[in-house]
Amino acid sequence: MVLLLLAAVIAMLALNRPRADAVAILLLVTLPFTGLVSVQESLSGFADPSVVLVAALFVIGDGLVRTGVASRIGDWIGARGGQGDARVIVLLMLVTAGLGSMMSSTGVVAIFIPVALRVAARRGIQPGRLMMPLSVAALVSGMLTLVATPPNLVVNAELVRAGLPLLGFFSFTPIGLTVLILAIGWMLLARRWLGESARAEQRPAGRRLADLAADYAVLDRVMGVRLRPDSPLLHKPLSELDLRARYGLDVLAIDRRKGLSHRTLQPEATTQLYAGDLLEIYLSAPAEEGRLPPLLATLRMEAVPLDLADAAQRPRQIGVAEVMIAPESKLIGETITEARFRSRTGLTVVGLRHGAAPSGRKALTRGLTEQALEVGDTLLVVGPWRSIRRLRERRDLVILHLPPELEEETPEMRHAPQALLATALVVLLMVTGAVPHVVAALIGCLVMGATGCTDLDSAYRAISWRTVVLIAGMLPLSLALQRAGGVDLAVAGLQSVMHGLGPRGILACLFAVTAIMGMFLSNTATAVLMAPVGIATAQELGLAAQPFAMTVALAASTAFMTPVSSPVNMLVIGPGGYRFADFLRIGVPLALASMVVTVVMVPWILPLH
Repeated sequence: MVLLLLAAVIAMLALNRPRADAVAILLLVTLPFTGLVSVQESLSGFADPSVVLVAALFVIGDGLVRTGVASRIGDWIGARGGQGDARVIVLLMLVTAGLGSMMSSTGVVAIFIPVALRVAARRGIQPGRLMMPLSVAALVSGMLTLVATPPNLVVNAELVRAGLPLLGFFSFTPIGLTVLILAIGWMLLARRWLGESARAEQRPAGRRLADLAADYAVLDRVMGVRLRPDSPLLHKPLSELDLRARYGLDVLAIDRRKGLSHRTLQPEATTQLYAGDLLEIYLSAPAEEGRLPPLLATLRMEAVPLDLADAAQRPRQIGVAEVMIAPESKLIGETITEARFRSRTGLTVVGLRHGAAPSGRKALTRGLTEQALEVGDTLLVVGPWRSIRRLRERRDLVILHLPPELEEETPEMRHAPQALLATALVVLLMVTGAVPHVVAALIGCLVMGATGCTDLDSAYRAISWRTVVLIAGMLPLSLALQRAGGVDLAVAGLQSVMHGLGPRGILACLFAVTAIMGMFLSNTATAVLMAPVGIATAQELGLAAQPFAMTVALAASTAFMTPVSSPVNMLVIGPGGYRFADFLRIGVPLALASMVVTVVMVPWILPLH
């Protein structure tokens, strides 16, 4: 029964149907019915220190983002990158790996994608030469410290359950640094292959509204109209007019003159229209269908030439941004209408490009609001600058491009020293072992909050609850497998395959099996399933368990080989213009090199006997 349950879990996780966190909840409900795990034990994952530690680390990482530390590092890369792309790649990978060793690798990539794109545009570098190094460095960052990625914490939690000595904060560091050096060298060599393709979208820095509108084919759908005194739309709130449903119109901005004063208004549900108002409107269907003249006549509107270039340059409250759907976004699978995008964000979607693959990057020109959103989709959004600024606090949308009006604003750095101090305190407490790791991370969260680096609402938003639920829900599965004999069965199978191999050969096989599973499952789920197998294998052979546990953790971070192996890879597909084969060509040699480094170095750092 447990093996059938395990097979069903693996199938659902591989197909991503339903979502991984939903699979974990199904598992929590189902496990007590096997009779091997009680209800209390099924829910015990939520009390596991590693789960609380993961949540706390998300908050600390968010504090570094909110105080502008991460973006200032990105600006430093651009200033020190020199000519060409070699130095930029080295700096980008070093900084990404360093920052990723203390915060979510997905969050780090989301921060540095726009930074890398700006650097690429200003230096004439193809984005494809920077996006893959960015994702590789973020994945390697999981090999640098104990708290760099959830799989490391999951493996450590399994050692706790087995009553074995734990891995130290810097136990991974020598191996991670070696892999990072190899990865940097490999990316410097392989960048020529990534640079050969013109699939990546070349986008000059500092694009204004007119440039973005051309990219998303909205030039014929954004126009200006002035309301005549006899218009039926006057003196009524926009919520009552329901222009989108009735006429296929979205009001992006309202320019209103009263005497000598002039204001640009953001349309809201209660906003009323007056004679003489100049509306910047978006047509949900192309204007050439012939419906525009009759529509203007019916609504008593006069078409007014709208110079988008001038509109973008003059001071105003209305801005524009290009954003991408993140892997953990709640918007995935929903249409723009179903997601209530405008009411939730205060922004109007005027352009959509489907899919992460370059072949799917053609801008849609009709049915925009009825398209189900997917990972990697890019949206052109229009709305007030304050709403665009708030996008930086969201985890489900990644800002790719901003016009200079907002991009040139420097982040708030007032609390940056406190954020750095809090992070350094967490590292010091963890390294010295003065308090348990989870307590050190919680102390860091309290310091972040007390010094104004974050607040409670932001802290709750910063936590990836999907990851928390996934880990907490999957942990009891290993307990059920052990009690049902599933772990012993897996160990026996591995031993039959590895018969006659020495300890290093067994480590190599364990690494390979874990890495192959990681091609289809999330690295966290892979670690949950393989950690007890690795530890039990070591105990069966009479060897130390820590080297086997570390091998599983390192292999779980070796997600270089396919675009679906990690959310990190999925984020860079579109901006880099990559195909599936690109990840195989770059990732397979790097994964093999990581395996060799692991098999050679792990027994040096953690003796097998």
